[in-house]
Amino acid sequence: MAKRDRLSGNEAVAFALRQINPDVFPAFPITPSTEIPQYFASFAANGQVDTEFIPVESEHSSMSAAIGASAAGARALTATSSCGLALMWEELYVAASNRLPVALALVNRALSGPININCDHSDSMGARDSGWIQIYAENNQEAYDNMIQAFRISEHKDVQLPIMICQDGFITSHAVENITLLEDEEVKGFVGEYEPEHYLLNPECPTAVGPYSVTDYYMEAKRAQAEAMKNSKQVILDIAKEFGEMSGRNYGLFEEYCLDDADYAVVMIGSAAGTTKDAIDELRKQGKKVGLLKVRVFRPFPAEEIAAALANVKAVAVMDRADSFSDHGGPLGAEVMAALFRSRSQAYAINIVYGLGGRDVRVEDMEQVYAELERIAETGETGDTYRYMGVREQA
Repeated sequence: MAKRDRLSGNEAVAFALRQINPDVFPAFPITPSTEIPQYFASFAANGQVDTEFIPVESEHSSMSAAIGASAAGARALTATSSCGLALMWEELYVAASNRLPVALALVNRALSGPININCDHSDSMGARDSGWIQIYAENNQEAYDNMIQAFRISEHKDVQLPIMICQDGFITSHAVENITLLEDEEVKGFVGEYEPEHYLLNPECPTAVGPYSVTDYYMEAKRAQAEAMKNSKQVILDIAKEFGEMSGRNYGLFEEYCLDDADYAVVMIGSAAGTTKDAIDELRKQGKKVGLLKVRVFRPFPAEEIAAALANVKAVAVMDRADSFSDHGGPLGAEVMAALFRSRSQAYAINIVYGLGGRDVRVEDMEQVYAELERIAETGETGDTYRYMGVREQA
């Protein structure tokens, strides 16, 4: 029987990990993800898990240890944020190229510089092409639910890729919300035991992990990674369906909110979707046909599905909580606009960078975005298709 509790996002993820009871958890603290290994270390000290919890000397070491444990046949994970993820950069590619189903609880935080400890998506977006599956949460409930699904996705025989479970630093990681928790036995039965087919400690099947790849083989290895990422899309949906049957909470590649009849749509990732839903509720009372597409799965990117969901809108704003510094748009904007172009969409589209370094996003801000989309649809003039929201411009 499910039970309700009040937990922060970090507590919720740590609680899910206690229920999963992984084999190895190496960790190094960094704000705002520190609480996840902190809570878990208490579980280990109290005998609530039999996980090998390893305090290491850096984030590079934590991912290295997770890779070694996974290669040896253990279910392994770690947690980090921001510069910690950057310090793991080399190892992120190693985990993906070695097809190791390592899990990473990532609490999104701005990357330096200037130094900032608050939320944006520059850390995970910087790693978007490293070969990791990326799933994002709007709130604490989703962070908990996504973590429970993570290993089932990454360990699937058709996938075998590492996975990032992302949530917004401080906004969800430290804010306390009412959430519904599953019973320990339900989670244990859902996640199951990890039974790898190939691993270093299997004497019946000698194998090498991470060998040097000469030119004749490197591209084939990368193509195999790409096919695994492609396969993960259906696996994510299948696992989500099974999770929904158990929990009553349903997930997909993205969430549509009032999008069926919307003329004007916003596409975004993370906690600001909740603010946008409030703006939509207010504008709907005024008769405005506005909607939201909240991206849950960014890797693999559901391009065709997003284009189909936006097929009937007149104008769309793609909101990025990170910048690519390409002078052309943010990472989510680039993906969505490419999807719209390939589908021959006639919708007007703009890309808005917002909320960097934890800059507040208000209901009024999102109402203004929808007003701008309505103006664009009426006049046919987009103006700057790449712009910032809520920034003090230089004179």
